[in-house]
Amino acid sequence: MYDDDLGDLTMIHHISLAAHDPLRVARVLAELFQGQVVPFPNHPGSYVAVAFDPHGTIVEVHPHGTGLVPGVEDEGVQHVHNLEYLPYTATHVAISVPVSEAQIREIAAWEGWRVGRFRRSDFFEVIELWLENQVLIELLPPMLAAQYFDFTQPQELEQYLAAAASSRN
Repeated sequence: MYDDDLGDLTMIHHISLAAHDPLRVARVLAELFQGQVVPFPNHPGSYVAVAFDPHGTIVEVHPHGTGLVPGVEDEGVQHVHNLEYLPYTATHVAISVPVSEAQIREIAAWEGWRVGRFRRSDFFEVIELWLENQVLIELLPPMLAAQYFDFTQPQELEQYLAAAASSRN
């Protein structure tokens, strides 16, 4: 369903944040979106508010004290929980950008910031760019944005959530 004409748009798709009561915050967001709240599959105690819109709008809500840290070597982002000071935050954003992966890597090299291409489960790939080597932004150049849109279409998300719910039983 990805439209090649959208390849030149800049668009925020999902964002994460930390909250003292992640389920409550996710429920409010889901209500505002007229969507659904579901447990975050890879981090217990975290929830996802899903809008089920054609843009793949999702907000991840993690427990206060959660930080997203760079993985070691060739690993993508890792979730850690620590109520003490962390130089990292749970806040991150996924953004479609009209530039290529090569351009992103060139900018990261110029700035001296960590960058890497990583797969999110079996769903889609992102370019992780760590601003100041502390804040994660997931960049989706046009080819990767297509994968993201394919996964976040309402029917695809509903099928994934149904399968995830049945696997817990």
